[in-house]
This record gives sequence, structure tokens and C-alpha cells, in this order.
Amino acid sequence: MSIFKGSGVAIITPFDENDNVNFDKLQELIDFHCENGTDAIVIVGTTGEGSTLTMEEHSECIRQAVSMAKKRVPVIAGTGSNNTVEALKLSKEADSFGADAVLVVTPYYNKATQKGLKSHYTDVAKAINIPLIIYNVPSRTGCKVNADTAAELIKEVDNIVGMKDATGDITYAADLMHYTNGDCELYSGNDDMVVPMLSIGGIGVISVLANVAPKETHDMVASYLEGDVKKACDIQIKAMPLIHALFSEVNPIPVKYAVNAMGFDVGNLRSPLSEIEPEHARVLIEEMKKFGIKVNV
Repeated sequence: MSIFKGSGVAIITPFDENDNVNFDKLQELIDFHCENGTDAIVIVGTTGEGSTLTMEEHSECIRQAVSMAKKRVPVIAGTGSNNTVEALKLSKEADSFGADAVLVVTPYYNKATQKGLKSHYTDVAKAINIPLIIYNVPSRTGCKVNADTAAELIKEVDNIVGMKDATGDITYAADLMHYTNGDCELYSGNDDMVVPMLSIGGIGVISVLANVAPKETHDMVASYLEGDVKKACDIQIKAMPLIHALFSEVNPIPVKYAVNAMGFDVGNLRSPLSEIEPEHARVLIEEMKKFGIKVNV
């Protein structure tokens, strides 16, 4: 049984005026998503500024998100690190908190070999009792899990179940599905490639777009999986200008601005992330309005 099918929001991490994690606001965001069609909460990933959180904050965000979701939707915890021991620790904590799965990014900076990656993922997965999703985003990490390596992990380690593929390479994803004979829980890691990924056997998206358009992102995937390919394509195509605006600067700079513009008051970004440039902000607001999203600016 899949962890989830549909739209998993890569949820932002809200901060208060003192730059502390705002857990009251996180509850508000999780409630918003549960009420608007989001199929899973992905906490403290890239979009959640996981790399700027302390270990204590990271763990507490996972613990709180599990409690706040109240089993309404699965909670998937970002527990990756460039240090296997740290990834192990975070993953075991997520398991103990009741997370439904972990999302483990390839170790960044180290430039591990395929042998090292296989060892890393095997060690983390065997230390926990919940599913593990490989997160492949070489543009950020400088490290890529080859499709055949990922397939070996999925075949050989029971609780390594699939991948969030953010390579932007449909051929890579198709190779992965070929090597696993389609037995892979494949999630698009790019909002501009949701329907193409579904067309080769994907079952959902781990989405930035869902932060501002949860119902539409859910509907895009649900429509495709229910056989209404035209509706899914229509949503994908309509969303493209908004998706481009959400990635006009490095994620999560634009999306956090967008969520603030919706009136959620989620605070600033943590350094070294900087606030969005005025021209990009203007275009983003225009595209949000065109897409039917209410904004307060």
C-alpha cells in the first residue's frame, strides 16, 4: 500500500517576529491543507527551510506536525543529512514520533560514490520501521543516485519504497520505472512535470505549488489517476505561469512570500536566504490572482 497518492505539500516552516518556529501558525497551515485536499504533509524539507533549522528545531517540527495532523493525512519527515549518523538519528526520531515515512535526500557536499549512497540508504532504512523515500535532487546536492542504484535499493531493502525525483529528467524517471518493473512509488519533485511523471507510472507529487493551490494540485493528480487525463493536463498547463513565478528565485523564497501574501503571516526567511526581488514579487502576485488565489497585497 502506497504512503499516499496525490499531492503531498512540501510545507513551509513559519517563523514568528523573533525568528523562532511559530508552531501555532504551523497548526493553522496543516489545518488549511487538511481542509483543502492535500493528501500528505511533508515537513522540514527543502521548502521548509530544513537546512536552516537546528537539530532540536528540526526534530520538534516533525513531532509537532505528527501531533497536529491527527492522522488526517500522512506525515512524511525530511530526515536527510550529509552525515549518515545524523540522518539515522533524525530518521529514528521521526519513527518514534509516529511519522508515516521519511524523505531522505542524497548526502550533499560529500559527492558520495554509488557504493557510498547504497550503504547510506541501507543503513538508514534498516534502522527504522517506517518507509523511506529517496530524494534525488542533484541540482542542490551535487550528488545523484543513478537509476540502477536506486532500483537496487528499492528491490533489496524492504522499506525503501520509492523516490521523489527532482532531476527534471523524464528519461531518468522512465529508466527507474523500467529497472523496478514499475514497482516504485514515484513522486514528481517538480511541479512543472507532474502529469509527465504520472504518465510513466508516478503516483503523485511532493509539491511547492500545493502551498498556495492545494485543491488544484490534488485535483491534477486525482483526475489523472481516475482516468481524466484531459482535466489533469488542463490544470498542469494552466498552472505553468504560476509555477514559473514560484521558481523565479531559489525555493522557498517566492513561495514563502506567496503564503504571506495570502494572509497567513508566516514570517521571514532565515539567512542566507534573502527576500524576493520586487519585480519577481510583482509577477508572482499577478500570477496568483490570475490563478484565482486571493491575496492581501
